[in-house]
Amino acid sequence: MPDRIYNVLFLCTGNSARSILAESILNAEGKGRFVAHSAGSDPKGTVHPLALRELEALGCPAAGFSSKSWDVFAVGGAPQMDFIFTVCDNAAGEACPVWIGHPMTAHWGVEDPAAVEGSEFEKERAFSQAARFLKNRITAFISLPHASIDKLAMETHLRQIGAMEGANHSKTDVA
Repeated sequence: MPDRIYNVLFLCTGNSARSILAESILNAEGKGRFVAHSAGSDPKGTVHPLALRELEALGCPAAGFSSKSWDVFAVGGAPQMDFIFTVCDNAAGEACPVWIGHPMTAHWGVEDPAAVEGSEFEKERAFSQAARFLKNRITAFISLPHASIDKLAMETHLRQIGAMEGANHSKTDVA
């Protein structure tokens, strides 16, 4: 019997940088065991060009992304999520839609690279650092024994992953 494929949603307010990075990295690193999506509470409508450039540098897919509302995943016919991760503090504190199936949630906050001001080098470094922190968390996440771990233990592991290097706050709960 083939392993189960898990649906994962990464949330951020603008859905233009961190959540896009996480979506692409998990789809690349998850080796078909995960289908990642991303969305925002107040989407900017465009994906930040430095996010796409960073994905290309990592060898991850960088095409076909869009900045979209989380509402598209809270309606009938949307994929049922197994896991939902907020990657910014604003999204973690917002009232989220009711998610079908009651997925496991955790806050994996990372500083917003799109908010960095300064030289082009400083901005690129911020995107590289955010991608590194997210990739480290995603690597830890995909190494968990998803099929055999109980829900309480899984939730504990997910919160611990959110506190890894690069965590911008100690928030641990979401939606």
